[in-house]
Amino acid sequence: MKDNRPASLDDLAPLTREVLEELKDQGKMIATAESCTGGLICAALTEIAGSSVAVDRGFVTYSNEAKTDLVGVPASLIAREGAVSKDVAIAMAEGALARSNGDISVSVTGIAGPGGGSEHKPVGTVHIAVAATGSPTQHFHCWFADHGRQSIRLETVKTALTSVLNALKAAKSH
Repeated sequence: MKDNRPASLDDLAPLTREVLEELKDQGKMIATAESCTGGLICAALTEIAGSSVAVDRGFVTYSNEAKTDLVGVPASLIAREGAVSKDVAIAMAEGALARSNGDISVSVTGIAGPGGGSEHKPVGTVHIAVAATGSPTQHFHCWFADHGRQSIRLETVKTALTSVLNALKAAKSH
């Protein structure tokens, strides 16, 4: 069986181009709120020439304080649920959408390792959320195999971009 894990952002270029084309076709802008990927989703998008017509901004919300300050995640929510949680991912995506000119946003928060995991949230645990104007926010709880920090981060980018693409295509079909 072929290993389907991306080894670099270059491996994600076809998917990234497809996301950007769908955004352009629909006249939509995207914003990102990234914790465990540290801006890699936005980097993948902006690596493609012409992306400025579809990319509004990226928030790197690596610390809990950044999640609160930049995208409005309540500190009490982080304290109650933990930074790596469904509710925080949703709040990040909705906050990025509200604090940008985006029509759609994606957020990621997770544990890329090698440390930081626990029994209930092992390394490779990632929460992704996609928020779009006029649609309910979608949440995805992922567990990526621990093949190292880079692998987890790239798998997160791939899954986040795929989730955005699926949301865009679903919105177009309605």
